[in-house]
Amino acid sequence: MSEFFNKIKNKKIDVLNNSINNLIETFQKSNVEEWTYIFGSKKEIIKRNLIAGIFRGVGIGIGVTIITAILVILLQRIVALNIPIIGEYIADIVEIVQKSR
Repeated sequence: MSEFFNKIKNKKIDVLNNSINNLIETFQKSNVEEWTYIFGSKKEIIKRNLIAGIFRGVGIGIGVTIITAILVILLQRIVALNIPIIGEYIADIVEIVQKSR
């Protein structure tokens, strides 16, 4: 009779161990430890947001510069084609951009 109860007890322990292992794997996959560290430290939140903001600002600045340069080059080439109506407007825009440099 005690063997029967030991088998049941061992099965329950095995089920419990499997559940705990699954829970540990789930926590490791979802980086819960990192999140608890971040939410626990206000200095860490400020530091990460500051760094992210700096990189976003630099990225936006570089992106806008590149896109503007490409647009100016395209507009200069359209002006070189001497399309009567469009060419005059684009020439004015290119002139304004070059004066603002």
